[in-house]
Amino acid sequence: MRGRLIALLVLLPWVALARAGTPPAAASASTPVVVIGSKNFTESLVLGEIARLAAREHGVAVQHRRALGGTRILWRALENGDIDAYPEYTGTLTHELLHGVPPDASIATLRARLQPLGIGITHALGFNNTYAIGMREREATRLHIISISDLAHHPDLKLAFSNEFMNRADGWPGLKAAYHLPMAARGMDHDLAYRALASGAVDVIDLYSTDAEIAYYHLRVLDDDRHYFPRYDAVYLYRLDLDRRAPRFVAALNGLAGRIDARQMRAMNKAVKLDGRDPGVVAAAFLGVTAGPSQVGTFWSRLARYTLEHLALVGISLSLAIVIAVPLGIVAAHRRRLGQVVLGLTGILQTVPSLALFVFMIPLFGIGAKPAIAALFLYSLLPIVRNTCTGLAGIQPSLLESAAALGLPPRVRLWRVELPLALRAILAGVKIAAVINVGTATLGALIGAGGYGQPILTGIRLDDIGLIMEGAIPAALLALLMQGVFELIERALTPRGLRLRANA
Repeated sequence: MRGRLIALLVLLPWVALARAGTPPAAASASTPVVVIGSKNFTESLVLGEIARLAAREHGVAVQHRRALGGTRILWRALENGDIDAYPEYTGTLTHELLHGVPPDASIATLRARLQPLGIGITHALGFNNTYAIGMREREATRLHIISISDLAHHPDLKLAFSNEFMNRADGWPGLKAAYHLPMAARGMDHDLAYRALASGAVDVIDLYSTDAEIAYYHLRVLDDDRHYFPRYDAVYLYRLDLDRRAPRFVAALNGLAGRIDARQMRAMNKAVKLDGRDPGVVAAAFLGVTAGPSQVGTFWSRLARYTLEHLALVGISLSLAIVIAVPLGIVAAHRRRLGQVVLGLTGILQTVPSLALFVFMIPLFGIGAKPAIAALFLYSLLPIVRNTCTGLAGIQPSLLESAAALGLPPRVRLWRVELPLALRAILAGVKIAAVINVGTATLGALIGAGGYGQPILTGIRLDDIGLIMEGAIPAALLALLMQGVFELIERALTPRGLRLRANA
């Protein structure tokens, strides 16, 4: 029984990991590549693909890690060396990332400020993608709203802004103060906000001036009559050590300066967001080069990749949780006061919002699979610790007294009597943790961990129900499969006598 218990609690998740293959964050040491990141909106993905293809034409091996998250995540990833470059905007640098820089700082000023941080910046790419505030044209006409100042006369309007805009230094707090707006606003995903505006669920949203949806949804861009928003000239940020490691890549990035105007950027955004074309194909058409092999792949190749990535996330985190949580559960059952502390701490971890916990792990582990695994590990502790403690505490005292009367030492009693009797409860906790992990792991895509969350996030961004289902359905099926597998394992490892007693 002891050998089977160890195999169950320790080795089984690693078997799943072995079948899943290499974790998605692993890099090939024999073939170093330059890594480009992009934020989780269409324009950033397109600019990432333009940089990738331009570098390819210069003979540089480049990997594009798509839709890694928001500004802070990409900035930290660049600082930590998890990525080597990503597209950014000058207004974001002056208002959000670099403190004490004038709002109208030139590229030369920004370059001087970034250099001590080990970060370089290209010249502007040629377009200004400033923030803007928009309404439905018909509604704005009816209410005679032309400028942002006019909004103050309509306090009953419903405002919804992108989650990042709600907290940025150049976002809603400053806008509200500058225009003395009396109404409240709520946060919403940027892409979902367009659909909410079109349906009439909200009245005012934030825009990017190069968004293709402005014309598609017939929106009015309100005049920034107090000149609140700075310029957001598109640039590429890159690590300065690329001047030594990959000078041709830096040359490729600098060669893109001044080549993209606002009209071209809007057209590329439309081709991806509204026409459903792949960002790599759109970027290749702009550059006049061949797109090469699809970065997305066929449905079955994508499904296989997402499944392997998801299994790796769940397998590693669950394995680590079993190794740590079962001993903690034993301590909690045998030492009641200490057990209350253990259960309290693991319970507190369970109350932390999952997305926040993923982000909290980034400063410790960077982006990709590692922070996702760490967060999933912490979420897995409570059900396993609690069930282990409950299973051991629920053993009939007469059985423990009999074992003691036979002269069995405490350690032998634990392995030969207590753990086998508590096995059903322990396995139930592992099963709960596994099912929770399968669902929660979809959030790992927000920080570049891959898995089934990747098509879900892409589907939300592109308003593509098919892509959402491409991740949601396999995730649900995998959760059901996990539950069924652990129930079979529980039945196989539980002695027949205990099964009969449980069913009686």
